[in-house]
Amino acid sequence: TAPATPPPASHLSHLPPQIPWSGASEKFQLPADDPWATPFEQSGGLDSPDYDTTVRWLQHLVESAPELTMVSLGASPEGREIWAVIASTEGATNAAAVKASGRPTLFAHAGIHSGEIDGKDAGMMLLRDMTVRGNQRALIEQVNFVFVPIFSVDAHERRSEHSRINQRGPRVQGWRTTARNLNLNRDYTKADALEMRHMLRALEAFDPDLYLDLHVTDGADYAYDITYGFNGEHGWSPAIARWLNERYRPFVDARLEEMGHIPGPLIFVVDQNDIRKGMVQWTAGPRFSNGYGDARHLPTVLLENHSLKPFRQRVLGTYVFLEANLRVLAEYGKELRRVVAEERAARPDSVHLAYAMPAEPLGTIDFRAVRERTRLSEISGRLVPEWTGETTTVTIPVVGNAARDRMVALPEAWWIPAAWSDLGSLLDLHGIAYEVVEDTVEVEVVSYRLPDAKIADEPFEGRVRVDPGEPVIETGPRRFLPGALRVPADQPLRTLAALLLEPLSEDSIFQWGGMLEILQRTEYFEAYVLEPMARAMMEEDPGLRAAFEERLTQDEDFAGDARARLEFFYQRTPYFDDRWKLYPIARQERGRE
Repeated sequence: TAPATPPPASHLSHLPPQIPWSGASEKFQLPADDPWATPFEQSGGLDSPDYDTTVRWLQHLVESAPELTMVSLGASPEGREIWAVIASTEGATNAAAVKASGRPTLFAHAGIHSGEIDGKDAGMMLLRDMTVRGNQRALIEQVNFVFVPIFSVDAHERRSEHSRINQRGPRVQGWRTTARNLNLNRDYTKADALEMRHMLRALEAFDPDLYLDLHVTDGADYAYDITYGFNGEHGWSPAIARWLNERYRPFVDARLEEMGHIPGPLIFVVDQNDIRKGMVQWTAGPRFSNGYGDARHLPTVLLENHSLKPFRQRVLGTYVFLEANLRVLAEYGKELRRVVAEERAARPDSVHLAYAMPAEPLGTIDFRAVRERTRLSEISGRLVPEWTGETTTVTIPVVGNAARDRMVALPEAWWIPAAWSDLGSLLDLHGIAYEVVEDTVEVEVVSYRLPDAKIADEPFEGRVRVDPGEPVIETGPRRFLPGALRVPADQPLRTLAALLLEPLSEDSIFQWGGMLEILQRTEYFEAYVLEPMARAMMEEDPGLRAAFEERLTQDEDFAGDARARLEFFYQRTPYFDDRWKLYPIARQERGRE
């Protein structure tokens, strides 16, 4: 129910005290009256423009800058174009030309959560400085830059002063989810959102060397203003993670610090009320941008600016972050390409499908915190933190889901029956290679039976998820008709293929509810038929009689359920549906035809 008296337009007075800030990056902000000032600069660093104003300003910039081209990645459900600006001094005006270039490519997007829009305004400033103003032109003389100012364009226009309750500006903000209430940064694998399908095609077409997803945090108060991270060496791309840790992070941190910002790792606290309980080092699954990049061996970095820092400070920090990324590619881009090529060429015997929490902390961090005190709230009845605005450093433990879990051997190939060949469109979106079977073939395969599969009680991200339970392994020949798909594991995107096709993966097609049909029974039995059939079965098979009688004595519920007693026999007849709860995608193990 709406409150009788709405809150004031500005909620800043309810936020923790603001920490004063001034940094060298302020030199990048133009005066409001400069002819090339962005709408952000025209507002003195307080506002972010709406979609139409953003597009008009960028179109004017592109018309004035021969190095820039504006292309649409596709239209949103509400009909807005998702624009990308290509910056190239070589004249590359489309994805094919960018991919064919010998130069490394940085691909960045803002507004996947459109209330977290800092990247849009920072990118507009940087594009201008690299072109019409010329003071940053060197950044694109060796590197291509593809910038998407607003990814979730419809959510961007669900604008109000009451979007993000814990964020210092801009004064008007977009919304977190799309017009269909989907969170794009949970959609990378299932790709339900039209916007995400456009983005996946763009990533495949541009094939960038480095991919940035620009956000703003939720959570506790601390001193860091620009935090960012990526999956570690325990992830699916250990060589890439090593490069990001050893080459990339020191370079980017040094530039941010030089320009007056405080960089930090991605920060998720164990207990918001007590930072001393530790920080979570999160490993992302493939539904998230940084986990998806890790799975497809695409160096991917998630930026999370601190929501309690002023909008102006965050935008300027993002400007420096983007600038540093272009600089690091200019200097080390060829080295990174060699690392990525090594990762994509690797052919491991197995892959992990999930991550688990180790029993012991991963280590400690000297954390740049903000002093807090707690008080008992008369509203919630619990202790709540009150941050003072005074910074301090505390040594705290680091925990995280950093252990590889659910290891599975990679097969020779996965086989998708012809009836499920529509899954090929999802594989196409991700760039996963497969063959279409032209003739009926019989293949010796391993199949999963999922007798304990359970459907979730509530929907999540537009789907009803399924817990597969513990699979039962079945082996034997299966016939695959023309139109079936054979997905070889010997390909660069083998890891992503496994994460989509193995049912124990939390981001599999199955767990996202894409195969609910197999959980439904469509044939049943009549008791008057099964009663005499069951008696005959026991007469013919003393072992069956013994098993039935043992079940009666050991399972009271079974003994008292007439239908369950008949079901015991029905499931042992040839009339029972042998495809019920049989996972349709099969594995052709290595060395088998």
